[in-house]
Amino acid sequence: MDRRELLKGLAVSSMWAGASKFVRGASATDFPSQRPRQNERKFVSRSVEEMIQRVKGKIRDPHLAWMFENCYPNTLDTTVQAGVVDGNPDTFIITGDIDAMWLRDSSCQVWPYVPLAKNDDDLRRMFQGLIARQSRCILIDPYANAFLFDPHAKKPLSWAVDDVTDMRPGVAERKWEIDSLCFCIRLAHRYWRATGDPSPFTAEWARAMHLVLETFREQQRKDGRGSYHFQRKTEGPTDTLMLSGYGNPARPVGMIYSMFRPSDDACLYPLSVPENMFAVVSLRQLAEIADVVLRDAAFANRCRALASEVERALSEYGRVRVDGGEVWAYEVDGFGNQVLMDDANLPNLLGLPYLGCCSADDPIYRRTRARILSPANPYFFKGTAAEGVGGPHIGLDMIWPMSIIMRALTSSDADEMRQCLRWLNTTDANTGFMHEAYHKNDPSQFTRKWFSWANSLFGELIVKLSEEHAEILA
Repeated sequence: MDRRELLKGLAVSSMWAGASKFVRGASATDFPSQRPRQNERKFVSRSVEEMIQRVKGKIRDPHLAWMFENCYPNTLDTTVQAGVVDGNPDTFIITGDIDAMWLRDSSCQVWPYVPLAKNDDDLRRMFQGLIARQSRCILIDPYANAFLFDPHAKKPLSWAVDDVTDMRPGVAERKWEIDSLCFCIRLAHRYWRATGDPSPFTAEWARAMHLVLETFREQQRKDGRGSYHFQRKTEGPTDTLMLSGYGNPARPVGMIYSMFRPSDDACLYPLSVPENMFAVVSLRQLAEIADVVLRDAAFANRCRALASEVERALSEYGRVRVDGGEVWAYEVDGFGNQVLMDDANLPNLLGLPYLGCCSADDPIYRRTRARILSPANPYFFKGTAAEGVGGPHIGLDMIWPMSIIMRALTSSDADEMRQCLRWLNTTDANTGFMHEAYHKNDPSQFTRKWFSWANSLFGELIVKLSEEHAEILA
């Protein structure tokens, strides 16, 4: 069974009949908690529990409040494995229904809790352990996207067992995606800025970050194709790479090659615009840590130099003029070919302001956003249940709730935020959780009942609204 077949098996439409239909007058007691019993929760944070109660008090709709209470702590309740390695905290976070840790997902799953860590010793230890675990994973293989709990385990995920690549012990899957490394930097940087705690930035972490920079440089492919290659025997063409596993050709223009998208689907053109924009931000965050904490000015300067080089290449090759105005392409090859679309998975074009790549009122972003939230984007789906962005990973007409959440997070329009909230509130299929994707006309046809990243992102949105737009929840 490969990953696609597993996800199809997780579409539990027969278990749930129709979308949620909240009726005014219902009370909180009509929605029993979907959280594990207290003694069965994987990790408990006093600050998170206090946040739940504080935010719930601002939400008028009992169904929405119920969803928030289920989703916001879901990562801590169900996915955290906290321990100790060599006397120091160690944290392994599974993605949900797949027993492996994605560097991207694990970073995003805990992202909403970072602001609470300054005054919560338990959360700080959890973050210290996760940053340390991620750095050890990078040192195992900077090209891998997902890892096993046991760093010595030699059996990867079932669909990756026969992959033709340089598979190493401890690796669950080896799809090269720029964002896997970027998200680790993003998390470490935000944790440090939120808490002032420099303890995660050990010599081991510094070695991992030097390897990140080397990997980015190698994947500019100025001196050949580099060491990474990947092939898989599969019926899904987006699960393998062309040309002996090195992917479609591109000109070495200064951007970093990414063989797979954040969805784990193969790139059509290997110069991903949102991945490279994210890399620019991450490299500058890494340079700041190198300067202030590591006291390594030379390394910081190398990070900034690469960021500037990628930024210049993006400006020259990543933009496309459409209908009289410039927009960002999704992927390019440096030869003049572009893919004009967006995918629901981060980093994407919709989420550029969320990742710090541009401001939400940037003119190019605004034009790009309008285009990808329209039929001009082949993966924008509009149905009777909702409208939103999907992608090739699950298939046509399947909306990813993450795209609706991201639309709200990057909006300054209260009416747009309200509409996004209505869609999210009525498409959970009575489960009280977010899913990977659902059919645009029938939310009971969904994939992944247990998808922790989407739950965390929804919780983050509700907290943000409670702090900045409380009237939308009232």
